[in-house]
Amino acid sequence: MPLMANLVLVYGMRLLPADDIAQIGDAVIKLKNGNEARVTMHVLEGSKEDIEKQFRTSTESFFDFYPEI
Repeated sequence: MPLMANLVLVYGMRLLPADDIAQIGDAVIKLKNGNEARVTMHVLEGSKEDIEKQFRTSTESFFDFYPEI
């Protein structure tokens, strides 16, 4: 099995009142080679317990997209 490069998981979190959100955009990452990558922002809404459950499910699902990891 070939060795995989060292990886970085980029994410951000901020807890705000649901009614305060007007718009959410992608975050921009500047790469060392001069290119840019974008990170799609995800919104989880509900009680603390709802958000924790959705976050766990989302994180687990994210890695399902990369079975080679």
